[in-house]
Amino acid sequence: MRFPVFEDFLSGKEKIAVVGLGYVGLPLAVLLAEKFRIVGFDINSERIEELKEGFDRTGEVEIEKLKSIQIEYTDSPDKLSECGLVIVTVPTPIDEHKIPDLTPVKKASETVGRFMKPGTVVVYESTVYPGVTEEICVPILEK
Repeated sequence: MRFPVFEDFLSGKEKIAVVGLGYVGLPLAVLLAEKFRIVGFDINSERIEELKEGFDRTGEVEIEKLKSIQIEYTDSPDKLSECGLVIVTVPTPIDEHKIPDLTPVKKASETVGRFMKPGTVVVYESTVYPGVTEEICVPILEK
């Protein structure tokens, strides 16, 4: 198994996936798209269509910027298998008792784990408490 190296991403040989195109994920995907091939994945097909049309309902990215960059927006998780790096940027909401709901992170991990190729690097950019990545996410990815 070969792990991707930085040059693989710079040359376009490897793609980077950003999972979750909300307040964190979309600006990150847009920034990365200035230098790298990006797959922007979200489970919300309505959101994907809006982004393809150059509209960001969060207002985080300007219309001109959205239309000037190239991101492969998709709600098809099989596209994750084309990526050597996956950055998970899904929300971690808290309930009325201030307990984090890890459902989005778990579901994203299940999806990434099902479709990632061997050697893929997975990064979690989500507000979770210490140990979540190692104790919850990694076992899900490895299933």
